[in-house]
Formats: sequence, structure tokens, C-alpha cells
Amino acid sequence: MPRTAARTRIRPSRHRRLFTAAVALLAGVASMAAGMTAATPAAASAAAATDVNVVKNAGYESGLSSWTCAAGSGASVSSPVHGGSAALKATPTASDNAMCSQTVAVKPNATYRLSAYVQGSYVYLGASGTGTTDVSTWTPSATGWQQLATSFTTGPSTTSVTVYTHGWYAQPAYFADDFSVLGPDGGGGTDPGPQVPAAPGGLSAGSVTSSSVALSWNPVSGATGYTVYRDGAKDRTVSGTSATVTGLSPSTTYRFQVTATNAAGESARSAEVSATTSPSGGGTDPSVPRHAVTGYWQNFNNGATVQKISDVPNQYDIIAVAFADATTTPGAVTFNLDSAGLGGYTVDQFKADIKAKQAAGKSVIISVGGEKGTVSVNDSASAANFANSVYALMQQYGFNGVDIDLENGLNPTYMSQALRSLSQKAGGKLVLTMAPQTIDMQSTSGGYFQTALNVKDILTVVNMQYYNSGSMLGCDGKVYSQGSVDFLTALACIQLEGGLDPSQVGLGLPASSRGAGSGYVSPSVVNAALDCLTKGTSCGSFKPSRTYPGVRGAMTWSTNWDAASGNAWSNAVGPHVHGLP
Repeated sequence: MPRTAARTRIRPSRHRRLFTAAVALLAGVASMAAGMTAATPAAASAAAATDVNVVKNAGYESGLSSWTCAAGSGASVSSPVHGGSAALKATPTASDNAMCSQTVAVKPNATYRLSAYVQGSYVYLGASGTGTTDVSTWTPSATGWQQLATSFTTGPSTTSVTVYTHGWYAQPAYFADDFSVLGPDGGGGTDPGPQVPAAPGGLSAGSVTSSSVALSWNPVSGATGYTVYRDGAKDRTVSGTSATVTGLSPSTTYRFQVTATNAAGESARSAEVSATTSPSGGGTDPSVPRHAVTGYWQNFNNGATVQKISDVPNQYDIIAVAFADATTTPGAVTFNLDSAGLGGYTVDQFKADIKAKQAAGKSVIISVGGEKGTVSVNDSASAANFANSVYALMQQYGFNGVDIDLENGLNPTYMSQALRSLSQKAGGKLVLTMAPQTIDMQSTSGGYFQTALNVKDILTVVNMQYYNSGSMLGCDGKVYSQGSVDFLTALACIQLEGGLDPSQVGLGLPASSRGAGSGYVSPSVVNAALDCLTKGTSCGSFKPSRTYPGVRGAMTWSTNWDAASGNAWSNAVGPHVHGLP
């Protein structure tokens, strides 16, 4: 979150670095995606039972046999792997992008589907020498295994094609695994086909709520996905070794099994595990209404109206106190009320005002991070420090929960661990919110999105910041510019279709043009976007394929900037949110 134009909490440097290098490519990426979509049916119709993977050593199980990596940049490693026991690790330098390639035998005038699983920043997959149009695709950030895929058609005299992965100059190492170029056998031979994987072991039930059960299991060698069964019927498919089964009834016992899958087929089912949901009334704090307005309250004076918690209008259902600060202990945070900057506001008054808001049915939480926040949770020790310190602040000040507003990246494994630990300490009424930037929620492989999905069963709402952004891809693969109804709805659609419940999706906007560097829209635009998502009305050129009546609501930075504009934002958006279906 930006503190203000005056104290320059917005972080243009990050966005400018990213979008100078990448936004110019977004339109190309979108058109590439459209081309890929158009090519897929052709690839599917060309594929037959005799199609093979013409890549050799596709899983790097035999080291770098059949592969060539530029400048000695590649190595076969045992972790992380997507399938089997090995994967490729390639490390770029300032002068080399760590391209690893293989020349494969193909048939002329044939269509091939190219894919690979990758991890890392700026990872590319492509084919050259096709005799027609060479192809490539990429991901700006894959903190977990993400499949890249495209297709190509060979020319009338093409008998070999070079396929490759590469990273980007001076970026960290990337990883690749389970490479595939599926199509007619070009005469060069191929690796043996995959075997049906073994049944998963170690299936166990974790956190439960009145409507969900979290499951996890051990990875299976050679598996590319997993299927979860509930009471004998297929419930969902996932790519990782965990899933949260939702839509359950309170105080009900369910039976679960899981299978492993790959191109060869589906394994036998795992041993069965049972779990009982909690009684109704569990989950997030019941004081958070079905449709809620979140506002950030500034613990500093930056030119916006100085407020006490008691000054925050009643339209706000969740008040996020900004911000907790990092300490010298990794992962730990603290909070110090800026009494002097807030006109002599004392800690005792602050605590009393929090209690008064809670008595009125509001939630007050502590926000961690902000644009310049330096809190880092990268291992088990820092995860424990984070959970312990946030819980201590909740006890000290009476906060209902925590808001994650880390704009310098987060580790989904350890932040998820920290939040689950905090949930165990705080109990079922923990209010947990997040405020990622638009770039953080473009893909489910991003660290923020992964974290949100990892803790979906205890998550209240994700209020993405639809500002200080620039152009972004919507869920339809088209590029949208900030400051419009389409930008809000097409980007919200990514979260809604990417696994979050509608009740966990909110629209975050500045309360005034002074509250952010860019992206301010009038309250009427916010309301139109909410109507488009919940009712299918007031849409722009983008209209979702379905409606989401349960969308949680809206958020603003900040209650102080709202007050500086006569509370125009909350007076317009608040009643509209509370009147949603």
C-alpha cells in the first residue's frame, strides 16, 4: 500500500522495471495465446494413438544426455523435480540466458504440441527451425511447477527441429522437467512411454472448518497430477500434493481417497481417510458480513486527514491498521503507535477505540508490510517468529487478525506455514486478508496466489490493488489498462476462476487521486464493476461468462484519504456493497 504521494509509498521502480521489460510484450503474449488457442484444435485433430514424444531424455533422468546447454549453464539435479528423480537446472549470467536445447527428428507437414514444466523467473519454451513459423511462450514468474505449452507445424521439407528452454540475463537459475514434443514419430526414436503411477501414500486430513477439509499426501514418482475422491466420487483434480475440499456441510463426516495420474493413466486409489467438519459458526469471524468494505487506517501523518480509529466511518467493516514493522529478528514484526504524529493519540485510547469498533460489529486487524515493508518469511524459524509476534500483537492491542500486504514478494511455503500456525493460536475467528498487487495474481503459480490457495480454508478476503499497476492480462487473455470497469472485472475473473471462493475476492482501489500514483477511478466505476461481477449488469466490453453473487466487496487506501475527500468513497461504495445480493 502506498503511504502517500508525499512520502512516496508507491513503488514505481518495481513496476517500471517489470513493465519496461515485459508490458511491451503483453500484447504479443495475448496474441500468442490467441494463436495457441486457435492452433490447439489442429494439434488435437492431428494427434493419433501413434503419436509419440520425440524428445529423448525428456525428464533429464540421464543427466544432460541428448541436451546441450550454452556456456556450461545446465545441470541435472534431484530437487526440485516435477516427475521422476531428476530435473534440469540452468543458471543464466549477465551475458548468457542459459539456453538448453535438443534437436529432434520430425515429419514434414505435421503438427506437434510442445510443452514442459518450469520453475523460475522469466522462463521461456520454444522451437526453432520448424520450416514455418517458429514459436515460443514464457512465464514471468513460476514459484512452483508451471506447465508452458504451445504448438507448431513443420514445413514441407522439415525433418528436424530444435526445441529449447532458456532463462533471462542476470536472473536466478530456472528449472525444467518433463519435456514433451508430441506428434508423429520422425524416425529418431523416443524414450519409453510413461508407466501408470503408483497409488499415493501418506494421505492425511489437516485443518477443517464448517465447510472445508484440507488434505495432503506424499508425491508419487512419474505423476503429473492427482485426483481427489470424496465419498467414492471424483471431487477435483490438482497438480500438487495437497487440496482443500470445499462446499461441505457442518458437523458431517466425509471419506477421502486420492489417485495419481499421468499420460499412461490413473493409479489405484490410496488408503481412505475420514474427517469431520466443524459445527456451523466456525471459520472467519462472524462479524465480517457477507459483503464487506475494508479500509486501511494510517498510523502516520502524510497529508491525509489524521484520524483516530473512532473517526473511521461505520461503512467500513474491516479496518486494517497500517503498518506493523519488521524487527531485527527474521520474520518477527512489531507495532508502535505514532502518538506524536497523530496529535497525541494514546495507546490506551487506541485500544479502547478498537474495542468500541468491535462492539459495533467491526473487525480491526494489523497490516504487515506496505510498499516498503521488509518482513521476510523464508524458513521455518522465521515462520514461527511471524506467527508468534503477530499473535502477541493481537493479544496486546485486541486485533482480530492480520492483513498480508508484502509487496516485495513472499515465499508461499513458509508464509502458508506461518499463517496456519497463527490460525491455530488465534482459533476459528481469525480475520485473514491479503492485498497483493495485480502482477502477483496473474497466475496461480505466483507466490501470492499460491499462498492464498494454500490457506483458502482460513482466508477471509483477497483485496487485490487495482492501481499503481499499468496494463495487465485479463482472464480472457486480452490486455486491459487500469482505470476502467474492464480492468477490475477481467482481472477479478482470474482469481474467481483460479480457485478462490467469490467471498474471498474484493476490489481494492484508492479513495482519491491523491491516494495512489495511478489507477484511481470514481466510486461509480467501483460500483459498476461490482454489479458486473455479481449481477452481470453495468459491464464494459468484458463480461464474465457467469456471475458471482458472493463477491465479498471492496477495499480502499485509505480511510484517511477518504476523509480528506469528505468520505465520498465510503459514502458511495459502502451502501452499494452492503446492498449486493
